[in-house]
Amino acid sequence: MADWSVALHDRIHNIPAKDWAQCAGPDNPFVSHDFLSALEDSGSTGRTSGWIPRHVSLHSPDGQLAAVCPAYLKSHSWGEYVFDQGWARAFEAAGGRYYPKLQIAVPFTPAPGPRLLCHPNAPPETAAVMADALRQICADTGLSSAHITFCTEAESTVLHQQGWLPRLGLQYHWHNRGYATFDDFLSTLSARKRKSIKRERRDANAAGLTFEILQGSDITPADWQAFYAFYRNTIDRKWGSAYLSAEFFPLMAQRLGERVVLMIARNGQTPVAAALNLMGTNTLYGRNWGCVGNWPFLHFELCYYRAIDFAIAHGLQRVEAGAQGEHKIQRGYQPTLTHSAHWLQNPALREAVESFLHAERPAILAEAQSLSALTPYRQDSAPDAL
Repeated sequence: MADWSVALHDRIHNIPAKDWAQCAGPDNPFVSHDFLSALEDSGSTGRTSGWIPRHVSLHSPDGQLAAVCPAYLKSHSWGEYVFDQGWARAFEAAGGRYYPKLQIAVPFTPAPGPRLLCHPNAPPETAAVMADALRQICADTGLSSAHITFCTEAESTVLHQQGWLPRLGLQYHWHNRGYATFDDFLSTLSARKRKSIKRERRDANAAGLTFEILQGSDITPADWQAFYAFYRNTIDRKWGSAYLSAEFFPLMAQRLGERVVLMIARNGQTPVAAALNLMGTNTLYGRNWGCVGNWPFLHFELCYYRAIDFAIAHGLQRVEAGAQGEHKIQRGYQPTLTHSAHWLQNPALREAVESFLHAERPAILAEAQSLSALTPYRQDSAPDAL
């Protein structure tokens, strides 16, 4: 890192939005200055939630901004979706101190995307230098570890070359293979699965509900108030924590504009369910959903099928419907590998985690292959295997 300089920032506003945007690019809304600043300004991240901003900027030897990354000090492992609590318990049982740690991630968001945000004019070795800088931050500040979650496969490769430990996960993504309509997509499925989806859509749309898709400024304060109630209802039913504040959602919509897509179901004039999506250049990202009442197949209709409709209509290449949910496979969403990378300071902990990941990796790959065999596509139109 000779002649490179690195700095930590306790507010994203300390890095000019224009500079951040040049590094982040337009493709992924979650790493945008707008999204991350909305998290901070709404109080969703900060000391109260235990996601304390420590964003990193890296300048090349000529003094130019080369890269940034969204980074947080964490005193727990909540809201990450890549689980390392077992590592923490083992290390602390052996007398170590796992927390605080450095988390390079988008808080509360299991959406894959870039994490080492390199300026387009940065030197080619910038990502590798940032990987070393993050390790040095841990060494200099006494942190046990650094974790880069839901990064790109290319970033994982670079990080592995720099000595980080790679880890795989699984999600379910829908891929647009040039469909002009939803029926075009259905035509690639087996007859039985095609009939099943048609029946689910028919029943969902026969319940007397009306559906509306709103973007950006078209989403009213009343819509956000209803959505937040749905969000809290979902959290309460799952015994989870409501990480995102009520202020976050309208603030995010104000800053991200048309990239925010809210799909609402109403019973008469009353909202009964909603699904929040964010739109990137090529991808629709499903984020949060909630509902009151019992409506047949409404979750599938609002979160999966209407997301596919929207992606086709807008020429998007993918729908990423979030973490978990093998039931998505039967609705055309394919098992997809996700990537993370981990640096652990303590040699004994690192050796133990490396052994665990070495055993875990083939199990994840085998599960992905097994799940791929369950896809509903006809054999003559089946997507490429993983």
